Amino acid sequence: MSSRLIGVGVGPGDPELVTVKGVNALRAADVVVVPVMDSGERGRAEATVAHYVSAEKIVRVVFALNERSDRARREAAWDAAGARVAELLGRHGSVAFATIGDPNVYSTFTYLAQTIAELVPGVVVETVPGITAMQDLAARSGAVLTEGTEPLTLVPVTAGAAVLEEALAGPGTVVAYKFGRQAAEVAGALARAGRLEDAVWGSALGLPEESVRPAAELDGSPLPYLSTLIAPPRRDGGRGGKL
Repeated sequence: MSSRLIGVGVGPGDPELVTVKGVNALRAADVVVVPVMDSGERGRAEATVAHYVSAEKIVRVVFALNERSDRARREAAWDAAGARVAELLGRHGSVAFATIGDPNVYSTFTYLAQTIAELVPGVVVETVPGITAMQDLAARSGAVLTEGTEPLTLVPVTAGAAVLEEALAGPGTVVAYKFGRQAAEVAGALARAGRLEDAVWGSALGLPEESVRPAAELDGSPLPYLSTLIAPPRRDGGRGGKL
């Protein structure tokens, strides 16, 4: 039988936001891989998984999660992580990989799956969807992501402030991920687009240090890297005005 690699979305950090299917997948797998940085601290995925499976079943694998400038170092880390997971697949029928959010939305799992497909011929790759940070922030803040015919645009601010500026010029809601280090630029872009008043940001959602605030309170100070922003469009047409 072919070995199976299952990417499991475990949500933004609140262990209650893991789906029933996700919990079942974690418990059914022979081992559960969690990504860690080379500094070794416990990440959100590992902390969430620990609520549902025993520590003996969790395998920590180092990824260059915060490496953007040194491509060679990042590629070497992906290769090493892939080799480690391929080794696990050689000894176990099923390996789950836990990722915060959803495994198909800006997830390390994408790169791991590509690597494993080359290293382990015939491997079956599956994913279990997870709740995303934008959904959790919308619920915690009361922000409505979309109405009627509005589009929804998701941008990583690591791609540059110009990408955010372009999205804010459009007609729908804009969600920005990973904007914490460029909080000042984001606040300026929101003000220029006339969206500062209705926007909201959040970080560490579902964790003790959670912060959910109006974007108007952004003062330019750096925020946690994984901060999320929701900037809705103006909705002046009343109930059903965007239909």
